Order: sequence, then structure tokens, then C-alpha cells
Amino acid sequence: MILITRLILSLCIITISVHAQTDSSSWSKKPAVFFSGLADFYYAYDFNETKTAIRQSFLYNYNRHNEFNLNLGLIKVSAKHAKYRANLALHAGTYVLDNYAAEPAALRPIYELNLGFSLHKKNNLWIDAGIFSSHIGFESAISKDCWTLSRSLLAENSPYYLSGIKLTFNPNAHWELAAIVCNGWQRIKKISGNSLPSFGSQIKYLSGDKLTFNWSTFIGTDDPDTIRRMRYFNNLYLQVQLTKKMGLIAGLDVGEQQTKKHGSNYSTWFSPVIIFRNSFTNKWSVSVRAEHYQDKDQVIISTLTPHGFQTSGLSLNLDYLPNKNSVCRIEGRWLKSADKIFQKQNRNVYENFALVSSLAVYF
Repeated sequence: MILITRLILSLCIITISVHAQTDSSSWSKKPAVFFSGLADFYYAYDFNETKTAIRQSFLYNYNRHNEFNLNLGLIKVSAKHAKYRANLALHAGTYVLDNYAAEPAALRPIYELNLGFSLHKKNNLWIDAGIFSSHIGFESAISKDCWTLSRSLLAENSPYYLSGIKLTFNPNAHWELAAIVCNGWQRIKKISGNSLPSFGSQIKYLSGDKLTFNWSTFIGTDDPDTIRRMRYFNNLYLQVQLTKKMGLIAGLDVGEQQTKKHGSNYSTWFSPVIIFRNSFTNKWSVSVRAEHYQDKDQVIISTLTPHGFQTSGLSLNLDYLPNKNSVCRIEGRWLKSADKIFQKQNRNVYENFALVSSLAVYF
């Protein structure tokens, strides 16, 4: 990590021009450094009035009840050139406290730390190494990049980040292909006792701003060698801009994991989601989401209940953009489970409803 940090600092020193912006779609032939950041503050009210500090164990964003808090604060510096690139981003907030709890304390503040080099004269083949965002799903920890304020159940329970090496190939403007070797299922530090690396792949097709289709995979284990159970995971989504104002996202996660080492039986979980967004004006938009997550054998989400985790949800999201650098959002989210997994004061119930509001500023 010290070596990577020194390399990033070296890139900053040799930079010819410095630009404060967030758009990284076009690069100069000269090296440049870009600074960006965000602060995402929120208030959530859970009508179950849970007595615990964390509302739900399977949610990692906006997860404090009746409390003003910072979900994510992030500062990022990126060095970019036609032949190399580097990113260093540090973060803080309740998202970090909840989602990085299994990582060593020294690594938790790192959102991104990676280096990349072009392997072809056309600059369409790249290798990146370090800590980087996951290739799985259409949602990230950055709220403004997501159509809904809260993240979907499938996003919250699949990797947000990975640590390893990524090879990316763009044969043309429509296709992006990637192969990944990493330390595990959302792991910066490999789990103790595990000698097996994990692998991932991504196939993405883009047709301008009208259509995106993505298929991402993960193959690996989240166990030490002594009890190694192999995990096989697929993420698919389709994003379509139906009209200038209306868009649709349909996603599906399907995963399998061995019930025991070298076993032939598998536990399966899956999660479909559909999101519809209508932008009334340049400043106002509304999104509606329907979702379901089924993990009967509790591979990913443990509830210790008879039917495992089987939960459906609906949400309604209203966004207001006062300017290009900020967004105000409010969302109502209803969840219902097959078992009484939600805490309501001092008892467990089948349903949960919460209102979440957010003010986020970006630069």
C-alpha cells in the first residue's frame, strides 16, 4: 500500500495541468489530475421505531433511525493519462462503519486505491490493480449515480468493492469486457485460512444513452480452506431509456453455494428488481421500485427464522436537483418478509416502513 501511495503522489508531482471536475469521460494526451468529492447527509425515520442503533442488519446505507448523520463523505484524486491512470479516494460515514466492519481498521478509510496501465497502442486494453469498485450491479455507494435513494436489496447484499487485478478490453464503443482476480467476495484483506483467489467477469453492451445490458459473474469462496464451499454468482441487468423523460432498469441476481466442501448439493438465492424513473423536468424526477430477495438457506442474509430470508419491497423516490452539484431526495420504503424478521420496539413483526431523506453535495 505504501508503494501504491508513493506512485500516486509521483503522478501528482509530474502533472502538467490540474482540473477540478468529476467528468472523466474524456482524457487529454497530457497527464492531468482531477479532484472530486461528495458529502451525503441523511435523516431516516423507521416507523417500527427500532431500539437498536442499526435499523436492519442487511442494509448498509441510510441505516440509522431518527438520527441526522453522514452516510458517505468522500474525497478523491485521480491521475489520468492516455497510457496510465491512478485513483486514491478516502471515505467516512455510517456506510463505511457498517459495510467495512470486517476489514482491518487501517484499511476501512480506503474507498479506492488503484493503478492502471494501457497494454495496447489503441488504449483499449487496460490492466488495473488495487482496491476498486465492484463490477457487479447497476448501483454503487455514490447516491447520485443511483435512481433510488436507498440501495436495492440485491445491491446491499453483493459486493460494493473488490481488491485484486482487473483486465478490461473495449473492442469498440459498444462493448466492454473484463476479467478479474480478487481476494474474495467484498474483501480487501483475504479471509484468514483461504488460499484460493476468487474470479470475476463482466460483459457490457452499450447503445449510446438508450440501452445498457450487463452480465457480471463471481466464482470463489468466502470460507477458509478447511470448509471451502464454492460460490457461483450471476448478476444481470438491462437499463433502457424509453423516452427522453422515462427510463427502466430490470435486474436479477442468482447465486449458488455448496452446502459442504466437495459436496454436490447447493444452496440457491436470487433477487429480481425493477425500477421505473420519470424525469418531469431537469430538476424533478420520481422513481418507483419493486424488488424481492429470496435466500431460504441464509447463505448471504442470516435471520435464524424457519423460512430464511424471503423479503419483498416497494419504494417511492422523489428527487430535486437545485443545481448541478447537489440533490435533495426523499424516499418511502416498505418491506415485507415471510417471517417476523423486523423489530418493532420490543417485538418482531412481518413488515417494515421507513422514510429516508438526503441532502448530497458533489464537486
